[in-house]
Amino acid sequence: MTATGVDVELSRRVHHLPAAGAVVVATALAALLPVALEDTGRFAAVLVLQLALVAAWVVATGIRGFAGSLALGALASVGADLAMVLPDRPELDWLLAVLGLGFLLAVVHQMTRPPPRRYLVASLAGVVLLLCSVGSLAVLLAVARVDDGEHAALTAVLAVGAALLAGHLVDLVLPRPQIADGVPRGLLGLVVSVLVAVAVALLRRDGGDLADSLSASVYGAALGGVAALMAVGASYVVAERGASSWALPVVQAVLPLAAVAPVAYALALSGTG
Repeated sequence: MTATGVDVELSRRVHHLPAAGAVVVATALAALLPVALEDTGRFAAVLVLQLALVAAWVVATGIRGFAGSLALGALASVGADLAMVLPDRPELDWLLAVLGLGFLLAVVHQMTRPPPRRYLVASLAGVVLLLCSVGSLAVLLAVARVDDGEHAALTAVLAVGAALLAGHLVDLVLPRPQIADGVPRGLLGLVVSVLVAVAVALLRRDGGDLADSLSASVYGAALGGVAALMAVGASYVVAERGASSWALPVVQAVLPLAAVAPVAYALALSGTG
């Protein structure tokens, strides 16, 4: 879907340093606004991250139907957030309704583009993945509403932020063993990311006995593993783009957090974390 040079490869510095900076900004936003403004701050932080991801994803992937894709992403973000905060108890039922309606509108949007409708299937896939991503990120609002959820939500944000930052810094220096040609990501960085997430979760555990430590370790390992794998996936997007853009670091910083939110919700419901 992109129109940049196919054989262009970004340097490791350009690939990782802007992304590391974006991770710091996104983590600070998601962690500090809820502390300062509680539920209002959390809602604002999630919405800002969603809208940033919408704009960055459409630009980074070159989705056709630019304005419509932005509008669909923004509407899905607001709808998903409201579905997570308006009910008395957090449920995912209304979120599924938002995603289902969004999928239908995405199909209509791509079909009503003026001919020639180039990259219709690819653009539709990109919009659907975007809708799933902003919907997943909204689940972070539900995490904070379960028992001891505010602690679990903040731990998730900090663990993911630390894991992503560690992964970028390790892969900046030593992306080995390299996972794929043209993608400066290595197995060492992935392992370090998971270990860092576990360390953050252990530092934030409520108690000091073995059960608390085991629960925190499972929580950190699950979130760190998902974040690290999604970070590698985001790096594939950067490698395919093949040219520097403001949108790429945003995708690298926010997409992994979106992938982690449903996992954090499921673990929080089970009392893990």
